[in-house]
Amino acid sequence: MTQIDKGTIHYKNEVVRKSIHLTSLSIPVIYYFITRELALTILIPLTLFFLVADLVRYLSPTVARLFYIVFGFLLREHERDAKKKNLNGATYVLISAVACVLIFPKVFFVTAFAVLIISDSSAALIGRKFGKHKFLSKSLEGTTAFFISGCIVVLAAPKITGDLWEYIAGFIAVFIGAIVENISYGYADDNLTIPLSIGFVMWGLYLIIQPGLPLILPNVPL
Repeated sequence: MTQIDKGTIHYKNEVVRKSIHLTSLSIPVIYYFITRELALTILIPLTLFFLVADLVRYLSPTVARLFYIVFGFLLREHERDAKKKNLNGATYVLISAVACVLIFPKVFFVTAFAVLIISDSSAALIGRKFGKHKFLSKSLEGTTAFFISGCIVVLAAPKITGDLWEYIAGFIAVFIGAIVENISYGYADDNLTIPLSIGFVMWGLYLIIQPGLPLILPNVPL
């Protein structure tokens, strides 16, 4: 059997990392109730703060020591690489949130970003704990967990019309997102690739299936 990568941090620390990751579910939840302008007013300064803090640790040994004392146990190996100066996952989540708010109508953002937070966590925890069968770059178990949890998100996420085709479009987008999450490993940060792939697939399917539909959620701030 082909060996499956089990991550670069201890599983207990992975659970803590993903528990913190789940707090980012507040981003799509809050954005649902506020305007795009207000969301960006909150997200852009927060993202810049995290980005600067993330980069300063590579420039200041004092900041680096403090950073690793507090957060070191949560960081994966590539997030510690002083030569490549990689950003950590939390910074990528915020960058992704800003980019996706700018790009997508709210109906796609809420679904795509909620899938990122919930399904990425499910894939990591299930894949590391129960992954036995190699599938593309990760495990079949982890990718399956991503898809199933993503479909649950689609069932719960807000819809424009609530017609069956909207759910089917969401399921297809989640399937693509699950594959993208799998093959992104080692090449790109999935905090970016997951919501972007899901958002664009949903957008394309909506344009194909019902091209004249206004992409606006009813009774929700724009």
